[in-house]
Amino acid sequence: MVSGEQMGKIRLAVQLLFTIFTNGYAYGFLGGKIYQGQLKYACVPGLNCYSCPGAIASCPMGALQALLNQKGFTIPFGMLGIFFIFGSLLGRFVCGWLCPFGLVQDLLYKIPIFRKRKRLPFHGILKYGKYAVLVLLVLAGSAFLFGGLAKTPAFCKYLCPSGTLFGALPLLRANEQLREQIGGLFYWKLGILLLILVASIKIFRPFCQYLCPLGAIYGWFNHFSLVQIHWEKDRCISCGTCEKACPVSLSTEEISCSPECIRCGKCVEACPEKCLHFLGKSTRAKKTR
Repeated sequence: MVSGEQMGKIRLAVQLLFTIFTNGYAYGFLGGKIYQGQLKYACVPGLNCYSCPGAIASCPMGALQALLNQKGFTIPFGMLGIFFIFGSLLGRFVCGWLCPFGLVQDLLYKIPIFRKRKRLPFHGILKYGKYAVLVLLVLAGSAFLFGGLAKTPAFCKYLCPSGTLFGALPLLRANEQLREQIGGLFYWKLGILLLILVASIKIFRPFCQYLCPLGAIYGWFNHFSLVQIHWEKDRCISCGTCEKACPVSLSTEEISCSPECIRCGKCVEACPEKCLHFLGKSTRAKKTR
């Protein structure tokens, strides 16, 4: 079994490797071009903008909106199936281990300035913001509200900070023609990005906690996904160490099954009795008999 001390290092390595692998189209960064090969028909689990010059696959949020943007409303069963596969296998483990923008927020939170906070005030209300973004921008916004007949991927166009950071900024740096077309929309999105990046230095993953529609979707799968953090209750001494270590302030009972849990493993790393550990659903059933 992997020790708690090793968990953080393994997670960081996975985050870095997955970010490099999914954004490994080096020519895109050098030439200001977007990869448009066959791999772009596949989706990665986390946010990874189609327009990022290094992206070799598509973002599930962007793909969902592209389908909703098609003329005539149709239910995107293919994308719903992809969400079900990733969600039922991993839940919000995707957010904690496989999302490049999650990695950026993690690294910023490590900067030793500002007094750190795990949550914003009124967290109990604000945490539903990601569901509002999912409904208003991703679903209703893309399918009905914005752009009339020329429907718009509203989340990507008006909010997504990952697309701005990994897509728009590298493209503008390498492509002079694009720089000549900068307008108010770019500055709006740049402002959102800067606000989230600065907030991430003080608050743990503010975008993930309050605005990410992909986190909202995967959160629905947390209770029954294959990857879980199992709590051996009979070994627990109720010391509260795991609750103090949890970056989103979950109680021991909420760890893993809460929609807010990103499976980061900090509770596993902190537990002095080693009564918290990662395992699959089938193993969990055996352990709890």
